[in-house]
Amino acid sequence: IGRLTQDPELRYTPSGAAVTDLRMATSRNYTTKDGDRREETLYIDVVAWNRQAENCCQYLRKGSAVHVEGYLKMETWDDK
Repeated sequence: IGRLTQDPELRYTPSGAAVTDLRMATSRNYTTKDGDRREETLYIDVVAWNRQAENCCQYLRKGSAVHVEGYLKMETWDDK
């Protein structure tokens, strides 16, 4: 559960499948051992496909609250 950090933009693959990237932020509050209250924000990239991508672009905007269900996948790249 979090909020979108930018408006979703709809695009299509060469085969015609709709796809959009959602950028969301989620925060958690916690207290340190010393009693200090802290907030930690995590930014997550979400990819929605087909009809779900179209619905996201139609109804969601920057700041919209979203609840995402799915799985996490870590990707890394090596640049020359």
